[in-house]
Amino acid sequence: MLIKRNFYKTSSYLRTKLTKINTSVTSNNSYSQALFELASENYVLLEVEEQTSALLKLIKTSSDFRDLIKNPTTKSDDLIKIMDEIANQNNFNGLLKRFISFLIKKRRFFYVEKIFNDYLDVCSRSRGEIKAELLAAKELNKNDIDKVKNELAENFGSNIKLNYKHDPSLIGGLVIKVGSTMVDTSIKNKLHQIQKQMIEA
Repeated sequence: MLIKRNFYKTSSYLRTKLTKINTSVTSNNSYSQALFELASENYVLLEVEEQTSALLKLIKTSSDFRDLIKNPTTKSDDLIKIMDEIANQNNFNGLLKRFISFLIKKRRFFYVEKIFNDYLDVCSRSRGEIKAELLAAKELNKNDIDKVKNELAENFGSNIKLNYKHDPSLIGGLVIKVGSTMVDTSIKNKLHQIQKQMIEA
């Protein structure tokens, strides 16, 4: 487990480093990399990872919040106030709060979903993890999910970061995707294959 230092880099240092990154590269990946480097230097990688995941969940589940950050007419000052309130209510790390304000001021907060997802990817790669997706027709409990995760880890010889989703439209079975490899045992897929064979016959 990461040990959190009892101090952070100064705001001036953060602004200087982020500004240099902002002026030297244009890709959104640069912002996620900057956040990773700053969080690593301040020993708060795991904390920032958990908090960015929480914000991504809020974006996904709240249409009002999603519309707010995607609305080009939202004023920067208003957005900063709203994000500060959310950060304070959820005890966000000071580094992440300043990073969010930086994105808003640089008019990059519109891309925050991609930037935070990229940050999570960088964190996973730093731990040697492979991302995998699991779709199941029935709801799986933690033990079921852990069994799939452990089996994938054994087969691929690496740690697995598994993203599980319940998808009733599959009717039955599972869909597992690891990188470019996909295994589809769903009834939905089998029915599709039968229908395809009937059309081609």
